[in-house]
Amino acid sequence: MALLLAALWPVEKFNDIALAVGRVLAIAALALMVVFILAQVFFRYIMGDALNWSEEGARFLMLWMTGLIAPLAYRQGGFVAIDMFERALPRVLSSILILVLLLMAMIVLVICAQLGWDNVDSLTGRGRSATLRIPMDLFDMRDIRFRNSYAYASLFVGFVGLCVVNVELVLRQVIKMFGGAAALKQLDDVGPVE
Repeated sequence: MALLLAALWPVEKFNDIALAVGRVLAIAALALMVVFILAQVFFRYIMGDALNWSEEGARFLMLWMTGLIAPLAYRQGGFVAIDMFERALPRVLSSILILVLLLMAMIVLVICAQLGWDNVDSLTGRGRSATLRIPMDLFDMRDIRFRNSYAYASLFVGFVGLCVVNVELVLRQVIKMFGGAAALKQLDDVGPVE
């Protein structure tokens, strides 16, 4: 049991820090996304001329918000779960079923992380955004256009985060199966944004 708890500790601490940072960044991305969308509405309907970059910028932020917050939601059980069968089983069988499902999820997540990386490194990933750019012309320099890979990287980052969280959940499930549930901290406490 002590070996399992020792293996869990660094993964749990890494997730505590990474998911807290991801949460703050996801909230900031959501807030900025709302600003972009409101600016789009304002300029389109009040000023009569829509911003050409705000829609793509909002989509970019939505992708990153999702990639950053999904691991936290997974860790805290925030995804939709149908657990009637699990609850109907005896405790031992239920624990085995949960572990098998977590291991199956890990296979899917690793494949998705690989596909996410393939997207970042693809021909379209190496392309440039049509409208998103850093306006360097203000400094008499050429504008820097965003690469599509910056948006595609959110998929890779999200799935890698989900993989790391899944490792923690597998370790936690094994510890529970060996009677160490009392030594585990609760994961559903989000805490304040600081």
